[in-house]
Amino acid sequence: VQLQASGGGLVQAGGSLRLSCAASGRTFRRYHMGWFRQTPGKEREFVAGISWSGGSIEYADSVKGRFTISRDNTKNTVYLQMNSLKPEDTAVYYCAAGSGPMSTAQDGMLYWGKGTQVTVSS
Repeated sequence: VQLQASGGGLVQAGGSLRLSCAASGRTFRRYHMGWFRQTPGKEREFVAGISWSGGSIEYADSVKGRFTISRDNTKNTVYLQMNSLKPEDTAVYYCAAGSGPMSTAQDGMLYWGKGTQVTVSS
């Protein structure tokens, strides 16, 4: 599975962005998907995850109520709608795919895309 994230950019605080992650291959629906983010000097952290069916979703506490993860298995794409953005959301955002039960842990993910930069100005 190859993953390509897009949709990052520069936005003012309070604004919105929607990230997309397109996956290659016919087995996309077999994988749970996740979004992670990393800022310089910090560990990469979990942001949101969604099961293969979309029936199970989890969020980091820091983004609950502001971010929404979704997926379209017919388009092999997972999305991250980010609203009410804050400067502390500035990071490189990565999408990842994992097999088995949905996991919020990085070591539960098998495939990673290249990141997309999100910058939120104050």
